[in-house]
Formats: sequence, C-alpha cells, structure tokens
Amino acid sequence: MKIFCIGKNYVAHAREMKSSVPESPIVFMKPSTALIKKNGPFLYPAFSDDVHYEGEVVFRFGKTGKLIDHRSAWDYISHITMGIDFTARDIQSQCKANGHPWEVAKSFDGSAAVGEFIAFDASAIREWSFKLTRNGDVVQEGSTSQMVFDVPFLVQFISERFTIEAGDLLFTGTPEGVGSVQPGDRLEGWLEERKLLSVMVR
Repeated sequence: MKIFCIGKNYVAHAREMKSSVPESPIVFMKPSTALIKKNGPFLYPAFSDDVHYEGEVVFRFGKTGKLIDHRSAWDYISHITMGIDFTARDIQSQCKANGHPWEVAKSFDGSAAVGEFIAFDASAIREWSFKLTRNGDVVQEGSTSQMVFDVPFLVQFISERFTIEAGDLLFTGTPEGVGSVQPGDRLEGWLEERKLLSVMVR
C-alpha cells in the first residue's frame, strides 16, 4: 500500500509557508508504516521539537491503474475520508535548507492519520468542504474547490509516473492554518460537517 501526498496544493497554504504556488504537483510518498492504526494515538517523535498538523481530504483507490486519463480518474476511487499529514517542521526546514528530501520529516512511523472511510459514489461528484479542529477549536477550513490541482489531474499525473494499486491512498494537500501539536491535544477532522477522524496526541 502506497500513500501519495501532495504538497502546497492550496494557494493560501503555499503563501503561509512563504513559498510560491507550484506549476506542477509536488508529490511525495509515505510508507505503509506511517499509517496510524485505527483509533490509535499520534506518538510525538523524540527527534522533533515542532510537529505540525496538516488536515487533508483523503481518497482511497479501489482498483489498479496506470496512465489513467483524467476523464476516468473518479472511476478508480472507492472511498473518501479526512486525514492528517503530521510533519516534523523543524526537521523539514533543515532538509529544505540543505537541499535534501523531506522523507525524515514527513514519512516517519505514525505520521499519517486517516478517519472513517465513506464509500465513494463516482456518479455524485461534487466539491467537499472540510475542517480540522484542535481541542474543539477550528484551526483549518477549506473546500476541495480551492485545490490548485484537482483530483482528476492528480490521478492522471501520478499514474503517469507510478502504478496506482487498489488500497493506495491520496492525501490531496492542506489549506492554510497549519500549526504545532502538543501531547494532550485532540485533533478531529470533519467532512461536510460529519466527524470522520479523531486523534489524540501523546
């Protein structure tokens, strides 16, 4: 199982990170060991002093495909949910400064949380609003309509470079409002006002 992630896919987030909006998708990957087990906590890593939450809409692929045309991209998606891409921001900043890849900051064990998956109806394509709360306060809000690169484009782009397999996940990028987490925080992800994700930080 592969976890495809998209960086800087919301204009406001790119700006809050003091970065330009990308001209093509920024794709990175997490291993299956990055996935937090169902209802498990996020364990704050000892190697970082500044871990950030990044709430995102997540899609799960239901079948294998390669060189998928954007017009048929939705046919490959079986489920949707909310997720969190946990990022060791201090480590990522060091990587960027040295021109190194981000994996040690983005792909460590337990760095990906996903909520309850909802069956996806390809005949009812629409835009989804979502939010992330921390200890009951809304810290991120967005809509999939705000993506720089929409899901069909991302599926085509990724499948030109990687074989997509059933069970793979697509984290579609985070809106503005990312911030630090601390042990004791509870993060909850909502899709269209339905709570799908709850993660405790320990």
